Amino acid sequence: MGRRPFEKFQGLGNDFLVVDAERWPEAMMTPALARALCDRHLGVGGDGVLWVQRLHGFDGASPQGDRRAVRLVIWNADGTRPEMCGNGVRCVVDWLAHQGTLLEGETVAVHTDAGVRAATLLHHGANGSRVAVEMGAIRLGPNEIVRVNDDAVEVTPVDVGNPHGVVFAPRGAVMDTVDAVRALAVFPHGVNVELVDEEAGALRVRVNERGVGWTRACGTGACAVAAAAVRSGRAEAGR
Repeated sequence: MGRRPFEKFQGLGNDFLVVDAERWPEAMMTPALARALCDRHLGVGGDGVLWVQRLHGFDGASPQGDRRAVRLVIWNADGTRPEMCGNGVRCVVDWLAHQGTLLEGETVAVHTDAGVRAATLLHHGANGSRVAVEMGAIRLGPNEIVRVNDDAVEVTPVDVGNPHGVVFAPRGAVMDTVDAVRALAVFPHGVNVELVDEEAGALRVRVNERGVGWTRACGTGACAVAAAAVRSGRAEAGR
């Protein structure tokens, strides 16, 4: 494979290797390579790999006008390919800012397997960036009930371009709850599981990501929890 450059970015501790399509041809990106790169003992280490291809708007001669666009392919640490990743999109914007190809106030269209997500660079500085992402429509399914040991646990299925199962006030063994949610037929392609505790008017979330395991943050997961909280009356829309 030879020597190829990469960069490491993180959003709230959710960390990724960012690779440029100009240096890393798409054909070389395989599940095995993603697993090797993300291995925290024998590789670089990360929750995933972000493969970024500039589509238009970066050469000053785009037929699309000033609108910049990139294609993003995401690889999980286990070599699987998720549809969407909120923190991944934010890291791509920060990566473009570090390259000097995206300035504060500018927006880039990020083409993911879940569709196009518009992301705007709000601030870029020495201590990191603030990025706003239009996450698209969120769809909630009917609540499901799973049995965890002797408890009935309610699960809210949420689609944020990728699948989530949100559980409020989880009881019993944590991994038993995660496994029970994963086994639901409503998630045939796997699921990200959010276990949520209410604390002094806030929601504390533990997230077990599909293809990764426990991660420190999840952008789509945060949106899924917010949507489920509004529907259940735990939060108020617009606040």
